[in-house]
Amino acid sequence: MHKDANQTRREFFGAAAALATGIGLTGPAAAYLSVARVTDATTRALVTSASLGHLKQINAGLLNVGYTESGPASGSAILLLHGWPYDIDSFAEVVPRLTAQGYRVIVPYLRGYGTTRFVSSETFRNGQQSALAVDIIAMMDALKIEKAVVGGFDWGARTANIMAALWPQRVSAMVSVSGYLIGNQQAGKAPLPPKAELEWWYQYYFATERGRIGYEKNRREFAKLIWKLASPKWNFDDATFERSAQAFDNPDHVAIVIHNYRWRLGLANGEEAYDELEAQLAVGPTIGVPTVTMESDANGAPHPDPTIYAKKFTGRYEHRHISGGIGHNLPQEAPSAFAQAILDVAAQV
Repeated sequence: MHKDANQTRREFFGAAAALATGIGLTGPAAAYLSVARVTDATTRALVTSASLGHLKQINAGLLNVGYTESGPASGSAILLLHGWPYDIDSFAEVVPRLTAQGYRVIVPYLRGYGTTRFVSSETFRNGQQSALAVDIIAMMDALKIEKAVVGGFDWGARTANIMAALWPQRVSAMVSVSGYLIGNQQAGKAPLPPKAELEWWYQYYFATERGRIGYEKNRREFAKLIWKLASPKWNFDDATFERSAQAFDNPDHVAIVIHNYRWRLGLANGEEAYDELEAQLAVGPTIGVPTVTMESDANGAPHPDPTIYAKKFTGRYEHRHISGGIGHNLPQEAPSAFAQAILDVAAQV
């Protein structure tokens, strides 16, 4: 990191609190704000149907975060982060494998998913990459977790990468599906070869007002299509999909998703409070914590070649290729392999 991590956090949370409340609060205390109880129908359904157990809520930074917590409270912490368009159920069969070994496992809904809500209705619904990472650091602070093993895929892997790059003192080890995913908004403006551009078709759809309206209206149909394209050999049933699809009924979901993809292409601005973090990410920082990256043989989503990003990991590093028709949602399609990677990397710390 290019400056003292604690200083950066102090400066950010002061700015974040001002964004959330509209007043000039500063300091870490501003990150812990009161929030009205979440009582909408979607939340009630999720609380009663969560396959990982009863959901908890905690105030953390700009959010009131919905999450599950399993295993002994005294166990070493593991954080598992989902992607789009998926949810915490991607880890339903991973978590028991980790808690059986004595770990404390926490699986949060990212901003815009499930029972996670913004504290203030005035807060900009921002989907840029650094905002999601700050959310998880704030959650760790709220739960008094100093350090954790972090694992994820898709948006969750990118978030884990950013945490490990900018706050390595908070990440003891990492498992990242599809490797190094830290983005650069300027690089995102550069055109790719036509075949690669075709794989990102939904980014261009989301760049239009038609796409925003279409996703708002058809978010379940859209998500199911992405599941099928990204994991062409995964024969998930309707019940499996519906368990996750409830998470997309979050009132901020569409705004977060649309902003995320528009921001990547430079079609939407981020927030000034995150500018310094984004400047650090734009140089493609290396990651020094022990890391296992994973890729699957039937991943139908855009993903980088492992040989391209291997040098980004300067600490103890291993790449694992998972075969057997496994697609993009690797933790849910191959839970044993993902859990084993977490256990192996956790054993190194």
